[in-house]
Amino acid sequence: MPPTVFILDFGAQYSQLIARRTRELGVYCEIVPFDVSWTALQARNAVAIILSGGPESTLVPDAPDLDPAILTSGLPILGICYGMQLMARHLGAQLVKLDHAEYGPATLSTQHPDSQLWFDVPRDSRVWMSHGDSVTKLPAGFVELASTERCNVAAMGDAARKLYGVQFHPEVVHTQAGRTILANFLHRVAGLPSDWKMENIVDGAIADIRKQVGNDKVICALSGGVDSAVAATLVARAIGEQLTCVFVDHGLLRKDEAAGVLAAFRDVLHLNVVAVDASERFLSKLEGVEDPERKRIIIGHEFIAVFEEEAAKIPGVKYLVQGTLYPDVIESKTPGSKAGHKIKSHHNVGGLPENMQFSLIEPLRSLFKDEVRALGRVLGLPEHIVARQPFPGPGMAVRVIGDITRERLKVVTEADAIVRDEIDRATYLQPFPWQYFAVLTPVRSVGVMGDGRTYANLVAVRAITSEDGMTADWARLPHELLERISTRIVNEVQGVNRVAYDITSKPPATVEWE
Repeated sequence: MPPTVFILDFGAQYSQLIARRTRELGVYCEIVPFDVSWTALQARNAVAIILSGGPESTLVPDAPDLDPAILTSGLPILGICYGMQLMARHLGAQLVKLDHAEYGPATLSTQHPDSQLWFDVPRDSRVWMSHGDSVTKLPAGFVELASTERCNVAAMGDAARKLYGVQFHPEVVHTQAGRTILANFLHRVAGLPSDWKMENIVDGAIADIRKQVGNDKVICALSGGVDSAVAATLVARAIGEQLTCVFVDHGLLRKDEAAGVLAAFRDVLHLNVVAVDASERFLSKLEGVEDPERKRIIIGHEFIAVFEEEAAKIPGVKYLVQGTLYPDVIESKTPGSKAGHKIKSHHNVGGLPENMQFSLIEPLRSLFKDEVRALGRVLGLPEHIVARQPFPGPGMAVRVIGDITRERLKVVTEADAIVRDEIDRATYLQPFPWQYFAVLTPVRSVGVMGDGRTYANLVAVRAITSEDGMTADWARLPHELLERISTRIVNEVQGVNRVAYDITSKPPATVEWE
């Protein structure tokens, strides 16, 4: 296992963002439950620790706690918000609960400019505060490193023990020098190099796959997205003709997608692909199912059933390749132990049956989406495959809210094609949306078309800007573009008389409507 920075998750909404920022700085990290033992971290080659924020107060009974041995391990530690308060409490500080919590922007005034944490950080800068408790007396050995108008101890540090705490979120874009502060902790305090690069992991990943597989046969699930394309290419580099890819058309793909995907995999990536048209089978299983979580589980189980049937036709198949990503793992079972909540089951994580007949190969399981794209470029995949916008494994099943029928699928696929066509042609957009699609809602409304009354569907349009999908903001599309999209959908898609635009960020919403 590579030298790893471990992020102890105390239920913070930003834990994944801390991980993303850390990896952007070239340092490998993983998120683990807050109650992980020091013995377990030591065995996994821990080189530094970050304690995340969290929604609780350290002053309440049964507040999420950590193994005290971590604080005396000698490793560099950075506590963020709740993490800072927990560190301070364990080390003998005094804390009080504020009458009025401080959330939002504030001006940070730094002290001790010679501190490693403040290298290249302005004396005064904007930060994003979030705390209901405050340190009133520092632990022994610590000095006050910064303050805000309402917080006397906005940062603290013990340089000798390499222990630091900040009462703001350096991982969010709202904190002006946040990236610099994290870089200073990782590189200057912890002394870690920036050696987590995709170029450096290809050879190791190929060697691991060869060691795991040996001479056995492997089947790979292709969905048409960048994740499965990169996973399949990486495995093919490792084992060549031992790999057979299976592309399942579950009837929930985008318009004209099946033919395009097959052409890309066979003619561009030169993979051995078996195509299976299972649309009737999937739609039959989904008939009458409205709950989105149930849809995901049904689709996951049916995928595995199809793969097992295809694998039975190929002697010696013992492994299934999937394009599972780190966010899939996190969202299916938040690593925050008792402090976290499952967001949703992913068809390739939470929806797998217990009696599956083959073992999994998940070469992308530790990667975020943008890291997968970077890996795809290192492997030489064409840009039109690498840069393809994300598409959920369950497909249009999560973009038809409510019951799935062929009629409703036709409405959403036609509307979605219009959304993608119009935005794809708007190359002037800055920033260009990271993902954009149509959603068929269960809402019907009255309208007037051709001097006649209609009672038809409401289609929602979703377009977001993001780096990796972990957080996202709604895209500020020009009104003229939205007007063209709306006009075309109403005029060209039978059964739609109203279009709405989703202006919700993630969080609080997710990218998909489900």
